[in-house]
Amino acid sequence: MQKRGPLPRAETHPCARQASPSGGTHTSVGGSAPYRNPHLAVEERVADLLARMTLEEKIGQMTLVEKGSIRPEDIATCCIGALLSGGGSAPPVNSPAAWADMVDGFQEYALRSRLGIPLLYGVDAVHGHGNVYGATIFPHNIGLGAARDPDLVERIGRATAEEMAATGTYWNYAPVVAVPQDIRWGRTYEGFGEETELVSTLGSACIRGLHDGGRARRPEVPIAVLATAKHYLGDGGTAWDSSRTFNIRRYRIDQGDARVDEATLRAVHLPPYVAALRAGARCIMASLSSWQGTKMHAHRYLLTDVLKHELGFQGFVVSDWEGVQPLSEDYYTAVVTAIRAGIDMVMVPYDYPTFIATLKRAAERGDVPLERIDDAVRRILIAKFLVGLFERPYAERSLLPTVGSPEHRELAREAVRRSLVLLKNEGVLPLAKDTPLIFVAGQAADDIGMQCGGWTIEWQGKNGNITPGTSILEGIRRTAVGATIQYDRMGRFDTALDPGGRPLLADVGIGVVGEMPYAEGLGDREDLSLSREDLAVLERLRQRCRRMLVILLSGRPLIMTEAMAHWDAFVAAWLPGSEGQGIADVLFGDFPFSGKLPYAWPRSMDQVPLAVTGGTPLFPFGYGLER
Repeated sequence: MQKRGPLPRAETHPCARQASPSGGTHTSVGGSAPYRNPHLAVEERVADLLARMTLEEKIGQMTLVEKGSIRPEDIATCCIGALLSGGGSAPPVNSPAAWADMVDGFQEYALRSRLGIPLLYGVDAVHGHGNVYGATIFPHNIGLGAARDPDLVERIGRATAEEMAATGTYWNYAPVVAVPQDIRWGRTYEGFGEETELVSTLGSACIRGLHDGGRARRPEVPIAVLATAKHYLGDGGTAWDSSRTFNIRRYRIDQGDARVDEATLRAVHLPPYVAALRAGARCIMASLSSWQGTKMHAHRYLLTDVLKHELGFQGFVVSDWEGVQPLSEDYYTAVVTAIRAGIDMVMVPYDYPTFIATLKRAAERGDVPLERIDDAVRRILIAKFLVGLFERPYAERSLLPTVGSPEHRELAREAVRRSLVLLKNEGVLPLAKDTPLIFVAGQAADDIGMQCGGWTIEWQGKNGNITPGTSILEGIRRTAVGATIQYDRMGRFDTALDPGGRPLLADVGIGVVGEMPYAEGLGDREDLSLSREDLAVLERLRQRCRRMLVILLSGRPLIMTEAMAHWDAFVAAWLPGSEGQGIADVLFGDFPFSGKLPYAWPRSMDQVPLAVTGGTPLFPFGYGLER
């Protein structure tokens, strides 16, 4: 991750001295300008505003800055188009109200600019408004892929939009519409599944939900929260060991190279974007990956010829985090290449003065045509008008009570129930609520952070009770009111003895194990075997129970073929989010199992990736028992 350097001195700052279109100094444009008239057509408002803008103001609109790097006064002087909070970038007090205050404070600077163009503020609300403490955390997309219900996904999108609107964040960097073909990828759980049609259906449902936003915006506003279909194109098809990205350690497949032919790219990876456009997508994020050796941020054929011309995409293309820099060792060349290829807004995200000065120089030299800049800004402004920012730029504070509301948590609980996949059951499930003695083991049983996974409070997520919710253990205790329940994280029940001092044997043992939180390339794993620590916990539990149920929390299938032979029941719970009660609802029979595998489950690492090896999986795509 690039370290932030010092900002230029005021006299050299690219926004310090701007000329107006007529050559004078900037003065605020009055409220009578046509672009301020909400009764005019969006196209007419955009044309009027674009005609009033200087080159510097246009370039400012193409600039996306991480909020921790912005000098607030530059939002006005540079006419900055958008800010974002990277994963974990929150206000000093992480609360919904503090988020609204922070974003509204930035917005005030934008509205002081000569033209008063409001900001778009973006976040990665990939499974709920996950950066915000107390927000509802829904199952990650892999779980929603198991549920296979577009109406459920759309309702989650609407709920997420409400919680976002409450904090003034009207731009969501979601959904991921990748079609992951290799489960070693650290972003596997952000995909709805390995099958193109499933991803297309659920991805477009998410976009509709975010755009609709329920009561988050006025009915006349077309888009409540701007969705972003990502990452275009082929990020789910990259080859193992093709990545050259380093962040603490080297990535292995994330941001790698998709070495597939164009027919495969179009058949497997493009259709979700076609569906996204049909669902009304107005923003697409370019991938940090490559196709056949060419970085996607430099791929004019795919960004412009295919996406904008062939498919008729009318929205704007935003770069991913620092997506421009890797295109060339010469930053000027990198910027020119990206903008000419079809990138409309650049997630800088740190050194925005250098980006602004570079693009201005390229435009003045003719290396980036002014027509290309006008096209980019027109696309960005259309999206802002559709979101209703010019009429209501601030947070919808009346919606603050919806953040983590009982209604939204109940929806998340429903999603958890629907996402569970029963893979084995030899007379164990459903459990009786009056089972005499239940032993529960495994760290994941009582760890909200493990339930939520990455992109929760912090970029990589974090262990522990990092946000309000119900752990799986708490859900079991609330449900099995007639049972005696003992919990030990390590599966050591040495003190559980009968009156004669002999070890007690539980009627049922529930082992909850799985992956520690991760995100992106730091989650790339060459070996997907269940950890030795988890296996040891399960072995100890097995010795102390008559029947054993294993619940796996993971962002992908893990290899556990041999161990599973010793389990009486096995449930894939994915990364269920904050509402662990939904798991207990199904375990104890209040609701049926209905989830189906969104990814085939390999027998061994020799079969990974199944898309290449073509082996017979342990459980095929779509498998799932109902009892």
